[in-house]
Amino acid sequence: MPKQKVTFADIAARTGFSKTTISRFFNNRDSLTLENQEIIQKALDELGYQENKLAKVLANGQTEFIGIVIPNLYLSYYAEMLDLILSTYEDFGYKFLVFLGNDKKEIEQKYISELLAYKIEGLIVLSHTISSKELAQFDLPIVTIERESNGICGVTTNNELGGRLAAKMLAQAGAQELVHINAFFPESSPAHGRITGFFEEAEKLELPCSMIRGEFGSSYQDVKAEMGRIFDQVMEKRDENVITGFFLANDTYANLFLNLVIRHFKALPPNIKIVGFDGSTQSSDAIIPFSTIAQQKKEMVHEAMKLLVRQIEGRKKRRPERLKEPVHIEIDPVRVDRDTTRHGWKTSDF
Repeated sequence: MPKQKVTFADIAARTGFSKTTISRFFNNRDSLTLENQEIIQKALDELGYQENKLAKVLANGQTEFIGIVIPNLYLSYYAEMLDLILSTYEDFGYKFLVFLGNDKKEIEQKYISELLAYKIEGLIVLSHTISSKELAQFDLPIVTIERESNGICGVTTNNELGGRLAAKMLAQAGAQELVHINAFFPESSPAHGRITGFFEEAEKLELPCSMIRGEFGSSYQDVKAEMGRIFDQVMEKRDENVITGFFLANDTYANLFLNLVIRHFKALPPNIKIVGFDGSTQSSDAIIPFSTIAQQKKEMVHEAMKLLVRQIEGRKKRRPERLKEPVHIEIDPVRVDRDTTRHGWKTSDF
């Protein structure tokens, strides 16, 4: 038999509170004492109450939806970050509306307008296309992840430390020269710290260091083609008598570069060392598991959600509370040593 609908009158009778108090529990819970909240919640559990989400949205405008704007899913980093964000429902109780930006500002602006029309309560932005100054103009709790965030809250990796760790790892693997492969992006991006840290550590280690930057486009096919062009350039110029350490900007780039090395040499030569960045499963599942500087993605997502929910819940209080200043959280990456920086690698090992 279907359950009979539980009304506010039923809950009021069960608890001894008025229907007005019960209504406040659903629409302005913070106005009740914790003791009274617990009494009402216990009654709801005993009565088998199932909340009408649509009615709640119509009553107080709180949708429990958070918007996400993410640049792409062909880079393993973004795919894994999105998976981690979506899995926070169990801890935070918010649901998500997701849009892919593909580096097109006008499209992302349209997406955000759509999200606002859906009455989202907050926004997580991983895309770099719209500046934080523009994002700050929306009257909405916002947290960015691993991107420029002047004027709004953000969570990033300590990229400079990551660059230093990569240079040290390659040097300890016996590299006699270092090469960094990256895309073009503004110095305001947190990822620029990888370049700074890598080159400063190379200078400290007294190792020659150079950088190759590419136009990687906005699709996996573009990235693959550009990496092929860069690989040909590298193979044409490098001295085979020198051990070269390659630091790739992310694990997707590193995996493509590693595949090109193996296709070219039919193995991983002892004079090529490779380190990626972000710590995706791609790095451990590659044909030769490669070393990487791993971002602590789960911790980054958890901190981002805590920061966003803090802003959302602050606005729901009887006296709304807003952050006095944007909060910025930086989380250290960790070094993960695998086969591509193993000292004394032999071709016969493959």
